Amino acid sequence: MKVLTLVSGMGWVRASVLSCAIGAAASLGAMAQTPPQALPPPSGDIILTVRGDIAATNGNAEAALDRAMIEAMGVVTVHTGTIWTDGTSEFQGVELFRLLSQLGADGSTLRLVALNDYAVDIPATEAVEGGPVLAFRMDGKDLSPRDKGPLWMIYPYDVNTAYKNEVSYSRSVWQLSSIEVLD
Repeated sequence: MKVLTLVSGMGWVRASVLSCAIGAAASLGAMAQTPPQALPPPSGDIILTVRGDIAATNGNAEAALDRAMIEAMGVVTVHTGTIWTDGTSEFQGVELFRLLSQLGADGSTLRLVALNDYAVDIPATEAVEGGPVLAFRMDGKDLSPRDKGPLWMIYPYDVNTAYKNEVSYSRSVWQLSSIEVLD
């Protein structure tokens, strides 16, 4: 498990994550260098659907993912505060970079859509190691739709203060239900 750690006011992360700068420009095409594995069908409730320009699908030209499939991609822990929560919280989830890499995503824009149809387009270059995380757990509790789940895209706001702005906040989609990879 990779850990992003925040020390309030000091803004440092463990060396395992520091090796890739948050501001690095990573294209999704470069992430798809190794061919992705075919995806099995989900065995649990689908909590995220990824469609568009992806190589790995499990039917209907999309990747329907349950919680176990997302967790199998590699869980990271982020300690950060948000403008919607009090103090520093511990979030667990999968990095957006890792999810898109494992699906063989190749596009320049990502459209994130929430359960209530809130949608935002973000540049694919946002998907970097040490960047946004699709959190499914906060402070040891699984996120449900009542508390911004089952997935909430959060940024390590306190680790990299460049994320503390209205643009990043507007991209912090909670109740995330789908991602479309666009050219």
